[in-house]
Amino acid sequence: MNIKSLLLGSAAALVAVTGARAADAVVVAEPEPVDYVRVCDVYGKGFYYIPGTQTCLSIGGYVRFQYNVAGDPARNLEGDDYQAGSSVRARLNFDAREETELGTLRAFARVQATNNTIAQPDSSLGASYVMDQAYIQLGGLLMGYRDTLWSSGIGGLEDGLLTDTDLVVGSFNTNQISYTFAANGFSATIGLEDDRTGDVVPDVHAKLVYSGAWGGAYLSAVYDETYNSNNLPRTITLNGVTVAINGTYPTLVQDGNNDAFALKGGVLLKNLIAADSQLKIEGHYAFDPTVYAGLTAIDTLSTLSTSQLTNAGVPILLEWAAGAGYAQKFGKFGFAISGQYGETFDMRLFNARTGRTTIDQGEYWAAVANVGYQITNNFATLAEVSYKNVDFGGPAGDIDQVSGFLRFQRNF
Repeated sequence: MNIKSLLLGSAAALVAVTGARAADAVVVAEPEPVDYVRVCDVYGKGFYYIPGTQTCLSIGGYVRFQYNVAGDPARNLEGDDYQAGSSVRARLNFDAREETELGTLRAFARVQATNNTIAQPDSSLGASYVMDQAYIQLGGLLMGYRDTLWSSGIGGLEDGLLTDTDLVVGSFNTNQISYTFAANGFSATIGLEDDRTGDVVPDVHAKLVYSGAWGGAYLSAVYDETYNSNNLPRTITLNGVTVAINGTYPTLVQDGNNDAFALKGGVLLKNLIAADSQLKIEGHYAFDPTVYAGLTAIDTLSTLSTSQLTNAGVPILLEWAAGAGYAQKFGKFGFAISGQYGETFDMRLFNARTGRTTIDQGEYWAAVANVGYQITNNFATLAEVSYKNVDFGGPAGDIDQVSGFLRFQRNF
């Protein structure tokens, strides 16, 4: 009886101890804190904190489908005097910002690819992504690659007229460094740009901008350190007449000795004529031939945004030009018109048939109109048509073109 009780008690004690030890061995780990992505509202909509940092990142861009038409003198692969076809573009913008003791530190990069049917008939080739812009900012200091200061919109004012084909003069991208001081709507910028000549002397830019609720105004100046025969081909052909560009630009043939100076200004007026309207006027004057006064005049399908004259990539240099644009919105519907007139520098025109040489100053003018509709949030369509004309008179006569596009674009 006692032995039985002792055995039962020992067994019960053993089970209790074993159970206790087993319970002690099972340890449930506390879940580690999760660093969820947080909204960053310091710089506006679309920014999020990169987990574990104080850096705010925004990723945006668009996907665009566009059907382009470029009239004579463009030629298609079947020999017709026009080009027509589709293009698709994908653009991604990466914008990273954070606050430091020296001001806002920013890095911006834009990559995009465009697939044009005329440039790439085999759609299986796809399109390669390229760096369209990339720069660093710390406070007012900027360094990197983007639109030249001559046409970049520091104040949202300097990048052409109000249509999509904005008729901007001297628009291209370049490596640059600049500093902008801004206060109470005013900003003053001084900048240096690599002119790709290989010497140590850069192009120099200066700009004054004012932006307010009513609109804004700007004045820009550029010193082009070198502009010579390397910047232009020796001849082009207009209506069967050979144009010797280096003839009446006597300093252009002396490499490395040719500087130039140009001025540009403009004003933007908001809601002056009606609510949700904009009116813009701008113009430039170049004291010497310069790439910043260059205007590519005739479109081809593959490069509607970087026009070409007789498919040869020859820029027309405008001594002066003035233009105006007007844009109006009515809810989801909007339209815009713009026009520009100017005169080129004198050019020596050599007629290959007669052997005669004349000196002519060409006239240039252009007109653009578009209509757009916001189909739904972040999805819109735009239809635009433009006309451009360059007239040298005399034996060369004029060359003109009608072009346009229909676009569907989804922003994100």
